[in-house]
Amino acid sequence: MTASSWEATCSGDRSGSPGTGHAHTDGKRGDHMNETYVIVWIIALVVFILVELLTMGLTTIWFAGGSLVGLLLAVAGAPVWVQVVAALIVTIILLLTTRPIAIKYFNKDRVRTNAESLIGHMAVVMTDIDNLQGVGLVNVGGQEWSARSSDDDVIIPAGSVVEILSISGVKLIVRRGAEQ
Repeated sequence: MTASSWEATCSGDRSGSPGTGHAHTDGKRGDHMNETYVIVWIIALVVFILVELLTMGLTTIWFAGGSLVGLLLAVAGAPVWVQVVAALIVTIILLLTTRPIAIKYFNKDRVRTNAESLIGHMAVVMTDIDNLQGVGLVNVGGQEWSARSSDDDVIIPAGSVVEILSISGVKLIVRRGAEQ
């Protein structure tokens, strides 16, 4: 063993450069860190894709796109800050440019829920609808619902036909049908 290698061993220097005091720096530490970031980006990508597949609600697909860019930059050896900034920028761009289009096409054939499906239908008033007194029942599709008039000044008498405009909590908001 030479004197310089003995000094390097005693000082904790494994690089073969005596007196530097640095740990093993033959390039492998940087490679190890890049491998770590590649693994982190792969995990993020897989998690975002799995969440998207489970929810099918277009909730994380944009983050998956950003993660893919971060992964590619990590593989290329880019600094971590470049990976993160690029992933965020791509995610935001994807979110802003594709989300409105995706929602337009994916929600086109959406089936409305029970209550939502009543909007636009006609109902028969069972008891007078009087917003001031907070009373009123309608029958629609064989079901009785509490109802309020869309116009607070109008009392709609029992037996009238009304159109369902919206739903507020558990009450239907109605107005007199066009034929009356």
